[in-house]
This record gives sequence, C-alpha cells and structure tokens, in this order.
Amino acid sequence: PADAAFRVDGPTTDPKDVTSYNNFYEFGTDKTDPAENAHTLRPSPWSVRIDGEVDKPGRVPLEDILAAAPLEERIYRFRCVEAWSMIVPWIGFELAGLLNRVGVQPGAQFVAFETLVRPEEMPGQSSPFIEWPYREGLRLDEAMHPLTILATGLYGEPMPKQNGAPIRLVVPWKYGFKSIKSIVRISLVDKMPQTAWNMLQPSEYGFYSNVNPAVAHPRWSQASERRIGSGLFGGRQD
Repeated sequence: PADAAFRVDGPTTDPKDVTSYNNFYEFGTDKTDPAENAHTLRPSPWSVRIDGEVDKPGRVPLEDILAAAPLEERIYRFRCVEAWSMIVPWIGFELAGLLNRVGVQPGAQFVAFETLVRPEEMPGQSSPFIEWPYREGLRLDEAMHPLTILATGLYGEPMPKQNGAPIRLVVPWKYGFKSIKSIVRISLVDKMPQTAWNMLQPSEYGFYSNVNPAVAHPRWSQASERRIGSGLFGGRQD
C-alpha cells in the first residue's frame, strides 16, 4: 500500500527514464552504462552483513530481512548533485526497523554501508576511479529518521539491477550519491566513516550532502533543478 504521509506532489517520472539514466559506477561512468551493463549482476542469493555496535551481529539473508519488514510505497523526489531530479515511487521499509531488530548499542554514532564487490559481474570495478567498495554513511539519527528507507523495488516491481538491486538505501533529503546501491554490509560505528565521494573529492562532496537550495555547489547553483524527462527545453524549477 502507498503511505499517504510520504508523497511528494507532482507526476512521477517515466519509468523508462528512471531505469535508463543512472549513476552506478560499478557498471560504468556514463548515465546509460548501468542499463546496458547491469544484466551481469546476480542479485540472488543475497545477504547483508550487519556488524559493529549491535547486539545481534551476523550475516542475514535478504529473505529474512524482508519477512520481518512490511513493505510500502513511498513517492519521493530524488535529487542529484548536478541539480537534476526525479519523482520515484519506491517500494521499501524504514531502515530504523532493521536497526532496532539487531539492537543498536549505546556506542553507535554512525551507520556505514558498503556495496557489493564482484568485478566479474560489475565491469566498472576494473577501473581504479573509485576505491572499491563504494562506501556511504549516515549519522545515527539520520539513519533512524522515518524518511530513510531501504528500497527493494520501483513502480510496484522488484528493484531493477541498474537501480541497485536487490536492496539499496534511499535518503530523500540528501543528494543521490548518498543512497548507496546493492548493499552487502551495514556497520554501526562510533566514528564518522569514510565515504566514497568524500574520499575522492572532499572539496565538492561532504559527508552530509544535504540538499540545500541556499548553498551553491562549487560548480553550479542548487537553487533550481531540472526534471529528468522534461526534454532539452524543459527548463528548470525552483
């Protein structure tokens, strides 16, 4: 069911645009590379290792995670740092529910995430462009926020491979690169973790990376955005 409390106004983006215009550097650096190359990914069987400052560490099969997590549809506006955006109906569940089930210990201050490393299936990992695995992180209170979800699908269907199958993070108030794809590890830690883009270019990509129209990126304004699928003359919106 769709949760009416978590819907953004406006029409959803065409599914063809959502599944063909992606950043997923494990499959290439061009926006069209993931849709062309991600067919090699094997999203099943899948498990997520949960460790660090938790009461119940271990490797959890994805089916066990989903069995304990009621799925719902949430329609979020999703924004990239280059100021393009999409409105996407995600299928998923709150990250807080999973963290509560494994038991967050008092020493935990941050949540760190890692993507799958499997170069034989992810051809982009043959490039040293990023220090693999792709890594991301949130402050614990951000991770526990009800808007933060682990998504397993789009438009009522299972998550496409190029969009981060079988499970990915979605944090709608942050830029898209924070919403790490194809997650295989979640760690509760006491110090701010390293994150892929902050390691690669700290002058442009900070740890928090909240969308703030009042603060310009070093190379472009964030006061407006361009909707994917609007065409060359679609203009920008506040």
